[in-house]
Order: sequence, then structure tokens, then C-alpha cells
Amino acid sequence: MFIVNITYKKPMDEVEPHMAAHMDFVREQFDKGRFLFSGKKVPRTGGIIVSSADDRQQLDEIIKQDPFCEHNLVDVDVLEFSVSTTCSELDFLKNM
Repeated sequence: MFIVNITYKKPMDEVEPHMAAHMDFVREQFDKGRFLFSGKKVPRTGGIIVSSADDRQQLDEIIKQDPFCEHNLVDVDVLEFSVSTTCSELDFLKNM
């Protein structure tokens, strides 16, 4: 399991024109089962994605396809972790 921490390194007026393409990319990854949830940071300095990619190499290849990365608009930090405890509704994550 991975936490993808996305931080804008360009002003929002440079990021915003690429937002629709970024969201299309994110939806495609959800459809492929690679992303589990995502959202905007508060305050809006970037976003967070939780990914169930098979491994770090696969995730790195996926991230490269993000329009935000292609246009050098963001810094991306990835943290890998193993789910050990959840609420009952998220028990399925323990097997990922």
C-alpha cells in the first residue's frame, strides 16, 4: 500500500489548466483498481492518493503518466506501508 503525497511547486494559475487532464488520469487509475482514494490537501497545496499498486516500480511508472508530473507542476513523495489495523469496514485492506 502506498501514500502518494503531491505538492504543487507552481502557482495555481499554472496548475489549474491541467486539472481536468489530471482528474481524467486519476479516474483511469481508479477504474484500473490502482487507486483506492484521493483528495485535496487543506489548505490546497496539493493532494493525497492512496494506491494499491502491485509494487513501487509499477507506481512510479503510473505517476510519471500524471499530467501534473509530465508538466513538472508538482513534487511527489511516496510512502509505502503495510496495513495492519483497520475499522471493520476496511478489513479488506489488510490483504493488500
